[in-house]
Amino acid sequence: MLKYIVIALLNAIIAQETLATQRAIAQTVECDILVVGAGLAGVAASHEALLAGKTVCMTEITDWMGGQISSQGTSALDERSTQRSLLFYPRGYLELRQRIAEHYGKLNPGDCWVSDSCFLPRDGHDLLLTQLQEAAKSGKGNLHWFPSTVIKELEKSESGNWINAAIAIQHQPHPDTPPLNTFPLSQTIQDWYSYSDSPNFQKKIIRFTYPASVPGDWYVIEATETGEIIALADVPYRLGIDPLSHFEPSSSSEMGDSYCTQGFTYTFALEQTETKQSYEMPSFYPQHAHYYSYELSRFADLDLLFTYRRIWSAETGEWQTVGGISFTSPTPGDISMQNWTWGNDYRPGNPEDNLIYTREQLKATGQLHPGGWKGGLRTETLHKGEEHALGFFYWLAMGTTDSQLGTGVKQPYPYYRLLQGPDTAMGTSHGLSKYPYIREGRRIIGRPSFGYPEGFTIREIDISRRNYQDPYYRENLPPETYRRLESMISGLEGTPRPSRKRSTIYPDGVGIGHYAIDFHPCMEDSPPESAGNRERSRERKGAGMAYPFQIPLRAMIPQNIDNLLVAGKSIATSHIASAAYRVHSFEWSSGAAAGITAVFALEQDVIPYQLIETMPRPSDELKLLQKKLNENGNPTAFPNTSIFNESWDDWE
Repeated sequence: MLKYIVIALLNAIIAQETLATQRAIAQTVECDILVVGAGLAGVAASHEALLAGKTVCMTEITDWMGGQISSQGTSALDERSTQRSLLFYPRGYLELRQRIAEHYGKLNPGDCWVSDSCFLPRDGHDLLLTQLQEAAKSGKGNLHWFPSTVIKELEKSESGNWINAAIAIQHQPHPDTPPLNTFPLSQTIQDWYSYSDSPNFQKKIIRFTYPASVPGDWYVIEATETGEIIALADVPYRLGIDPLSHFEPSSSSEMGDSYCTQGFTYTFALEQTETKQSYEMPSFYPQHAHYYSYELSRFADLDLLFTYRRIWSAETGEWQTVGGISFTSPTPGDISMQNWTWGNDYRPGNPEDNLIYTREQLKATGQLHPGGWKGGLRTETLHKGEEHALGFFYWLAMGTTDSQLGTGVKQPYPYYRLLQGPDTAMGTSHGLSKYPYIREGRRIIGRPSFGYPEGFTIREIDISRRNYQDPYYRENLPPETYRRLESMISGLEGTPRPSRKRSTIYPDGVGIGHYAIDFHPCMEDSPPESAGNRERSRERKGAGMAYPFQIPLRAMIPQNIDNLLVAGKSIATSHIASAAYRVHSFEWSSGAAAGITAVFALEQDVIPYQLIETMPRPSDELKLLQKKLNENGNPTAFPNTSIFNESWDDWE
């Protein structure tokens, strides 16, 4: 009983703080479109809306826009070779690639081998900011950019189906206190969600709302990395593993598991040095040393690992080949960004350590009460992820263990320097990325539709190239589930076949993407770095090649809230499908689709859900939206997409 009395008192205090802040709003900002989150999806949405002449407010928890390519440090563009050879991307993404090439004089200043473009994260922010400023000038739009800003509360209509305003908190360091990015995220994130000033930060409370001239006529685009707004709005969503079914035949869990999401990663940049460096073993290193590994024997080479995501190379080294991969050797002054599965990936997957809180955990911690929102993340796990990443740097330089390959494989190499400081690649004093790279967040459940009575979702079988006649599926799926699976992937003639020949074609397609179903599974036990731990059993079963796919509008429209659109990793996908729907060009395409859809809704006086009410038959309004997308250089389908075209095997 005492526990519940304490919770009630805390909720009362939170409510009092909320009421007090309503009288302390420092600024009210009117926008046609509020974009929450300035990752690639948010930037793309803003880009298209600005070109259309709209007033855009864009908030971001860090002080850099760009997400994956900047504040999260993964500035190595994940692209598939066939799509890249055709340069079949949204216009804004193509412009970004061109800006990178013009800035450095070449597209790949890092001379990395994982991508055709690896570059410095700090430049990602600058390039995108310039791109948005020029889009605003060209389209006569207005950009209101709010870095270091989080959304704290939503004001809804009396019916609850319309967001009327969003209350935000912008933080800045007090004079004579350490600058932004001095402390790791885990030490500051809870402070950022508090209305009150703190010893380190002064707060400004901002209310975003619709233009006074057109009451209620605005849209909010959810483009955060973890799905903050869908949690705060409390719309239906999923988190983690979906239950095994004929739609998700490779699922690792019969009942589902909301705690097991893909691992997150604090990236960092290290510089190759000419002279030997000295290092002090971190106090936490022995706890994490049991985890680190080259992973595979063909990767057991530090030069290979360094050049994998090398983001800056001033000189061209000698060519060498390791494990069948050719690359130029590192030279002093080269900079590498590290993002390695058995390195700085941190992979919790249990209720005591999961990073992204479930709805039940949010309720238990008071974050769904008025004024109670704190970002929806477990700060202790963020902290462990930070230690884990710094431990990996020490392992690269001085480690002598390998969890997967055994003893005698890893040798010390004290010629690396962790880059720390505001002017370095990551822009932080501690050397880690400003925000972790998030591979999977909360994923909405779309509105019920024809064929989707429980809500629209993009599923494993919609995109996977897997051979479902593999004995694994016959032996492990219940007979009725396997029979339904066979029926789902049969050809037009109805005869069983081992796999699909193309991805599902959506009549409401508004964007495109192509990437493998790529897994960084959660670990079996807690803590994830514990000695002898292993990846969650069967989690990689769904991994593999995928066909080029579409982004359907139904995947971007949540239930219950009519003026909210979702872009980026929180669209309606399953756990397995989301492993492909998460890379750079997909994020841009989904954001561009959200931005243009919001503009279309404002100009045509239509609500987005009305565009999909006639599914699977597209309405005239939907066809007009798709026409605008395609004419504006934002493809809604890949070339030759047709139910009669099953020749997709050559797409790599």
